[in-house]
Amino acid sequence: MFSYNKIQNLNELELSLYNYIMKNSEKVIYMRIRELANEAHVSTTTILRFCKKLDCEGFSEFKVKFKMYLEQAEGKNLADNTSMIIDFLKKAQGVEYKEKIDLVCRELDKASTIIIVGIGFSGILSKYAARYLSATGKNALYIDDPFYPLNFKYSDNYITIAFSVSGETPTVIDHINRLKRKGSKIISITNNEDSTLSKISDINIGYYVQQEKTEDYDITTQIPALYIIETIGRKLYKTKKG
Repeated sequence: MFSYNKIQNLNELELSLYNYIMKNSEKVIYMRIRELANEAHVSTTTILRFCKKLDCEGFSEFKVKFKMYLEQAEGKNLADNTSMIIDFLKKAQGVEYKEKIDLVCRELDKASTIIIVGIGFSGILSKYAARYLSATGKNALYIDDPFYPLNFKYSDNYITIAFSVSGETPTVIDHINRLKRKGSKIISITNNEDSTLSKISDINIGYYVQQEKTEDYDITTQIPALYIIETIGRKLYKTKKG
């Protein structure tokens, strides 16, 4: 209801009204327009203009939509994801999954440098992955800045690992396209194998768990991606020692 574009389009008075409404949401849905005008120190005209900018014909329609908005926000309970994670771990023991991990490890073993890319939670994971792979003896670095300068030659033996739950994050896809133009092979770890990032990668590992979001953020579990990178790291270390 309150998208970034709509809030950005509000003037100073309307923003003060918005702030009042958000702080007093429980009583606003029962107010009359004149009561709200007095409490928020704005005119009824400002309230009606505010409602129109939120695609409501009037204050009555706004209250109905606002009540639904509040109920939706309260109703977003997060389910216990234990069984979902157990299902993934069982799948990860399958022959096909192990073969995919082996393929990734063979490619990483040949690389002189591993670049790991991610944004947001995936950016935090990419930092951990770089640290973990470095501890196994590989030269690994993470990039969570889409404008990070890429100063390596086409002939250099680089390989990239990209983390993304959706596989549709524009900044990540743009960054991967730049790396591909530089000649880097791409390995992506995503929630499914049908995303844009998966399709432009040389190898993709999908983990298929239920995607979960709060009102503003994607909080899908990162445990499968964490398991995958640790499995890869341990296998690379064993190969090196063996």
